[in-house]
Amino acid sequence: MLILSLDTTTRSGSVAIVADGTLVYEASGDASRTHAQRLPGDLMRACSAAGVAIAEVALFAVAAGPGSFTGLRIGIATIQGLAMAHGRAVVPVSTLEALAAAAGAPRVAAWLDAQRGEVFAQVFEQASASEESMRQGDARTEPRSYRPLIDAISAPPDTALALQASVLSGAVFHGDGAVRYRAQINAARGEGATLIDPVRPLAGAIGLVAARQPHRAVAPHAITPVYVRRPDAELARDRRTGRT
Repeated sequence: MLILSLDTTTRSGSVAIVADGTLVYEASGDASRTHAQRLPGDLMRACSAAGVAIAEVALFAVAAGPGSFTGLRIGIATIQGLAMAHGRAVVPVSTLEALAAAAGAPRVAAWLDAQRGEVFAQVFEQASASEESMRQGDARTEPRSYRPLIDAISAPPDTALALQASVLSGAVFHGDGAVRYRAQINAARGEGATLIDPVRPLAGAIGLVAARQPHRAVAPHAITPVYVRRPDAELARDRRTGRT
């Protein structure tokens, strides 16, 4: 199965092509340009480099958030348009789940920079072989999928560490939020806290999630963005109108 996957929730974003469960192409974007400016070209280069045409793609996958609200909407709209045009389904994948999958550790604290002094954060654990075999019918499937140990939150780093303390034992931190707030993590967890730096692109992980779990696919119009917190534009509007 040929899968095209896209992440626009991070500043650089990324595009990937997965063929029969193998990542054959992945590239990050130019962070100095907006997603709207570079996205058509990035998709064309991905297909050209992998030697495939958009019409050959059997399944699309996209980062469903949280992340940059503008980037998130652009990415979802782009994948929706491609999927609708070619009569394909889409696997929406949480950005935080993709961070965990990209890290590949048994337990991952996925931290995405949410701006305004906050992080989007969630802790994941690899599904056991028995759990995976029940879903896949094959206990040999590797790498295994990830299950959340706690709900996603948007909070200042110190608050996130406190709220997630009960499930952070042995966790590897991954994401630009973890890199930005490394000092807070080390202060709370000790200098031995494991942190992946640099942050890995997410489109490849998103495509591999879709390849392992194609049953998660939905019709293009059924994609539901994962915001975790309300968009900044809504919060600013409420401040102007005196709403809380």
